[in-house]
Amino acid sequence: MVLAFTPLAQAEKPSYAKAAAGEPATARTGSGQATGGLHLPAETHEGLQLIFRGEPARAIEIARRIQQKQPEHPVGYLLEANAMWWTFYCEACEIKWNLVDAWKRAKLPADEEYFKQADRAIQLAERALKEKDTAEMRLYAGSGWALRARLHGLRDEKLATARTGVKARTHFLRAIELDAELADAYTGMGLYNYYADALSPFLKFLRWFMGIPGGSKKEGVRQLEMGMKGELTGIEAQFYLSKCLRNYDQKYERAIELMQALVERFPQNPIFRLLLGDMQAKLGRNQQAAASYRAAEKAANDGSKCAARVHQVVQQALKAVTGE
Repeated sequence: MVLAFTPLAQAEKPSYAKAAAGEPATARTGSGQATGGLHLPAETHEGLQLIFRGEPARAIEIARRIQQKQPEHPVGYLLEANAMWWTFYCEACEIKWNLVDAWKRAKLPADEEYFKQADRAIQLAERALKEKDTAEMRLYAGSGWALRARLHGLRDEKLATARTGVKARTHFLRAIELDAELADAYTGMGLYNYYADALSPFLKFLRWFMGIPGGSKKEGVRQLEMGMKGELTGIEAQFYLSKCLRNYDQKYERAIELMQALVERFPQNPIFRLLLGDMQAKLGRNQQAAASYRAAEKAANDGSKCAARVHQVVQQALKAVTGE
């Protein structure tokens, strides 16, 4: 979620700090931009584009430049954690329950750095909120807690996932109360509402027992569609909506439409192609699925652990649709 930028003049308070303090934000060039109610470091969009082009290592370089030049801005830390997440996701992908996805993995040493980045973003945003309650800082705080919830979920840590998810929800709800036009906040709320309703009966009972707020898949879908307009989370809203429609609602046509659009926008990303192939296979479009799988394999060409996992999953998937 971040780009590169020039240092701020020390006499000028950053626009995001002005927003946190309730002061009017000044126009910015070079060091950041105000769009959709957000005051983003200037390299934010470049960093996001690199993540979704399948180049998380380069995105992390940008995130660290942002951290160096604007160490009090949460977005640099959120960007680094998000880039790490997509690496984790790719490396954990497998075919399970006849679906390609990242289902579960054990703790890894790299997890600590991921949590460190998420926690730093939370700390900075919540510190700013003590000065002034703003939708922007609520978004950043909620995003940090949501990043924590993602990894707890991948590690199958149900209680930690629930607790951090509720904390994220609290911030996203307040962000929407403060600015109903802040599209990025709807991504987090949409994911919470969808998954809270899609839980197994046992987990729904656990949610009730713990007093965790419920959700609605229908409302979650509506909010994710709104989130697709977001500056920071629009692509992820589209990705997760596509996955949800495939995993839980079997609305494969709509899921394919959403994932195909991501493939067309980011043809270098093997994850998008891999999941598109899986969705096509669900409708018996085996030739299209095989083409998507082979394109994913071709895109995964950097010799990384992610690339190795993509190749492994593709070989398994091709056997199912072609018998190869």
